[in-house]
Amino acid sequence: MIPEIKISEFDYDLPDGRIAKYPLEQRDMSKLLRYSGGEVSEHVFKEIPELIPADSIMVFNDTKVVPARLHFQRETGAHIEIFCLEPVKPAEYNLIFAETSCCSWKCIVGNARKWKSDILKLYNPENDAAVAALDLKASLIERNGETSVVGFSWNGGLPFSKVLEICGTVPIPPYLNRESEAIDTERYQTLYAKYRGSVAAPTAGLHFTQTELDAIRAKGTDMETVCLHVGAGTFLPVKSELVSGHRMHREPFVVRKSFIEDIAGSDRKVVAVGTTSVRTLESLYYIGVSCIEKGRPEDVGQWDPYEREYRYPTREALKAIVSYLDAEGLDELKVGTRIIIVPGFKFRIVDVLVTNFHQPQSTLLLLISAFVHGDWRKIYDFALSHDFRFLSYGDSSILFRE
Repeated sequence: MIPEIKISEFDYDLPDGRIAKYPLEQRDMSKLLRYSGGEVSEHVFKEIPELIPADSIMVFNDTKVVPARLHFQRETGAHIEIFCLEPVKPAEYNLIFAETSCCSWKCIVGNARKWKSDILKLYNPENDAAVAALDLKASLIERNGETSVVGFSWNGGLPFSKVLEICGTVPIPPYLNRESEAIDTERYQTLYAKYRGSVAAPTAGLHFTQTELDAIRAKGTDMETVCLHVGAGTFLPVKSELVSGHRMHREPFVVRKSFIEDIAGSDRKVVAVGTTSVRTLESLYYIGVSCIEKGRPEDVGQWDPYEREYRYPTREALKAIVSYLDAEGLDELKVGTRIIIVPGFKFRIVDVLVTNFHQPQSTLLLLISAFVHGDWRKIYDFALSHDFRFLSYGDSSILFRE
């Protein structure tokens, strides 16, 4: 049964001055809030190796943010911003980034009403020679409500990944109320980012330096990665009165078979770094159910976890995914999820969550509430009263699910 939850019940006062507009000089000097057993305490992020449970599995999202925001100009002078969301042709990220002359993307188009059907040229006010040589153009293929399919073409034979590096800007969150700057190219990216595809950073990982990663590994903690490409939907507020009226966007992810085997055969605590890792890991159960009942993995729907009772043990579901991958000769699970985690959700895999502080009335705050059994206000009141910095470049927390 889809839960009827009023989003107004997940509101709090977040003064603009508490939103971190820039990162700290040192990644691991941010504050760290620890929540366990209803108790809250304050730490520094560099202490996190000591706070992680012994003999646990720590999971990171190794997606990489791409400079996916492009600025074009019509012959009339009107400026059109194009925000690349996900590949259309070719449909695979690795293939589209390797294209050397043309490709098409699903995009959000700013100032869309002023763009009819003419071909746009990239806005290049400083007459940058490298930008001019590419002669990047955009054409409108079709409109689909809030999004459009846009075709890109360019000269020079460079792969599209390089075209974006030369012509694009880092899509920092709109609530920072500023343009992207040079510092964002480095700091709006985790140290372990590997696979290009996200238009938003998995920000819980921004605090980690090599020092913490080495200390965690030395402690004997297994460090694993998943890859969920974060979409622009992560920025979208819940505008409907009831959460049931909010639509989650599909996000593709990849998980290695060997990792699924590990968690299927282990009783160790699972520590998820970031809400994207949580959504990936918890989606695995429902994909396993699909493998049991339909013989194949399918995307996880937004409300799948709430529409029926699931009686399959978690290990059985995970082993069903492994069996499917074995039968198909695959080393990786590639699928998508629209899962929304709200109060009432039954967590089956994640025990500990490392995450930043999220916007009022957001789906991420709903996830936090579900994880701490509704105790989110105690956590956020503590953070507000102890000068924690909020949102993407803000401070961090480590939350233990009882």
